[in-house]
Amino acid sequence: MRTTLRCGLILATAAIALCLAAGASLAAVADPDASDASGTGAAPSQAHVITIAPEVVLPTPSSFQDAPMLAPLVESGKLPPVADRLPKNPLVVDLKGRNREFGRYGGDLRSLVSKARDLRLITVNTYTRLVVYDEKLKLRPDLLAKVEAQDDRIFTFTLREGHRWSDGEPFTAEDFRFYFEDIANNKELSPAGAESIFFVDGKLARFEVLDDLHVRYSWDKPNPLFLPALAQPRPVFIYAPAHYLKPFHVRYAPPDKLAERAAQAKLRSWAALFNRVNDPYDNANPDMPTLNAWKIVTKAPANRFIFERNPFFHRVDAEGRQLPYIDRLFIDLATASLFAPKANAGEVDLLARGLSMYDAPVLKEGEAEHHYRTLLWPIARGSSYALYPNLTTDDPVWRALNRDQRFRAALSLAIDRHIINNAMMFGLGLEGNNTVMPESPLDEEANRTVNATYNPDLANDLLDGVGLTSRSAEGVRLLPDGRELEIVVEVAGDSRDTIDALQLITEFWRDVGVKLFIKPQEPGVLRARSYSGRTVMVAGPGLDNAIPTAEMPPYEIAPALGENYSWPLWGEYEETRGKHGEAADLPDAKRLLDLYHQWRQTSDGGEQTRIWKEMLRLNVKDVFSIGTVTRELQPIVVSNRLHNVPEKGIFAFEPTSYFGVYRMEEFFFSE
Repeated sequence: MRTTLRCGLILATAAIALCLAAGASLAAVADPDASDASGTGAAPSQAHVITIAPEVVLPTPSSFQDAPMLAPLVESGKLPPVADRLPKNPLVVDLKGRNREFGRYGGDLRSLVSKARDLRLITVNTYTRLVVYDEKLKLRPDLLAKVEAQDDRIFTFTLREGHRWSDGEPFTAEDFRFYFEDIANNKELSPAGAESIFFVDGKLARFEVLDDLHVRYSWDKPNPLFLPALAQPRPVFIYAPAHYLKPFHVRYAPPDKLAERAAQAKLRSWAALFNRVNDPYDNANPDMPTLNAWKIVTKAPANRFIFERNPFFHRVDAEGRQLPYIDRLFIDLATASLFAPKANAGEVDLLARGLSMYDAPVLKEGEAEHHYRTLLWPIARGSSYALYPNLTTDDPVWRALNRDQRFRAALSLAIDRHIINNAMMFGLGLEGNNTVMPESPLDEEANRTVNATYNPDLANDLLDGVGLTSRSAEGVRLLPDGRELEIVVEVAGDSRDTIDALQLITEFWRDVGVKLFIKPQEPGVLRARSYSGRTVMVAGPGLDNAIPTAEMPPYEIAPALGENYSWPLWGEYEETRGKHGEAADLPDAKRLLDLYHQWRQTSDGGEQTRIWKEMLRLNVKDVFSIGTVTRELQPIVVSNRLHNVPEKGIFAFEPTSYFGVYRMEEFFFSE
């Protein structure tokens, strides 16, 4: 019966491709024994100052080379020569040490998105931040020349002298001051107040401008969340182009003129107008200067969005070539169902998001004729298909049941993960809980299998022990109020593979007297229902970051975020500092939150590791989410002309920002 499900959709050719890629590794994960340039592995002291620096410091080239695309602008005087556009101390990238080639200039890279909103993925993939993770997941300076961190309490940032925005205006400490004082702490622009990373124990950071190239943030206690938040796929942008945004701010422009401009834009206030034009992430405002490698030049609506090279980008290779190598990005809108056929037809040069192993046969067919290759990178996720019992659901009967650890453990034990693995991943996946992967230095082997081995007899005993002994004529257990125990599992409607996995789980749970009803939803509707307490259980991906190091914040495994489907109201309470939601009231959930707060208050690497490991053990013991199988492979279509794309890598939103840690500005075309 179980072998007749839709999970057989992937053809044998995909299985071959999977087997070929089975050796793909997560070698980019940090080595726990390697030296820690971030310094968080050392015990804090009163004067413990760590300088975060590049892994390899290369000398600044004696001369620089410019992209031919920009030569006419330089010749006409519209742009300064490249040496005058770069900072005095540009970031010199170590291509040789990372087994990359020195590239050549030119070319237009083609890719696809399904909607204009997905242009934000360009910001993710091009990964320009104040500090970034390298391929070993160590924090390094990027936009910043240097970071000095004292006990994770005092952070002094050094900017690059002569660094400029894409419009040629200086990038200075004023851009940080403007953000902190005029955006983050302006009640009209930020009604909820400054971002949470600026607070420790409810106290706002002290911010100082030391001079044009130095700013400082300080607290009385450690704030280890601060730097990681700046390196995220969607970072907290703690700077803004003051020269561009001041004309939209009531402190710097006449209120009557701002009101007029807002009305012309059909907006209610100057604040709404300001927030529309202040767009560092979504790429919806081509007029806003950027520090990224490419700048959007197309205004919506459009079917093709073009990003052109930023002539003031701060990175160069060791031979003096200003990056990026590629001139332009062409991002076309297409229906998601056409991604694989368009890739098959050779219409893209680089594409990953929107493809799955369902598409492997189509992708393999077109490789020879259209001169591309299909890489298969492991997806670093806690579980490819996870279930989240809502412990804060508004149905009192379901709330009581979901909060019973025996019930959650029974549902987990009733799942035959081996069958899911064979059906969905040809037996090549990793079965077990929604937890970190073995490549993480925080992994403990036992965490993978606690309450996650197939044992329907024990599952039945646990369900009986909960009191669910009465059954309907069809053998379905009955809830205490007489309803059938039918779990409505809500899932994003476009998650084909998750729905397939749920069909398998439907049959496993039927064997222990539990009905499962799959309810696809629009993602926005699903999030709204979760926040309002109307979901009983949600299915979706597991941990976004399954390869964390101890220095990364453990907010995914604590009731710290409202977006977590297991405890949306608890997470909302934490995020809003008690203004909304509900306080966590289960002992182990409260313990998780307490541990998370402990992590936020220490700079001791050993203590951070201890906290992480206790939190991971609690999560699997209590089965706050139900994992199934992980190590799914992500197809990545790469033109044969495109170089410096690693053959092996990991694919994850967090912490690698998809292609981010592999540095797209270093990719280049051979012709």
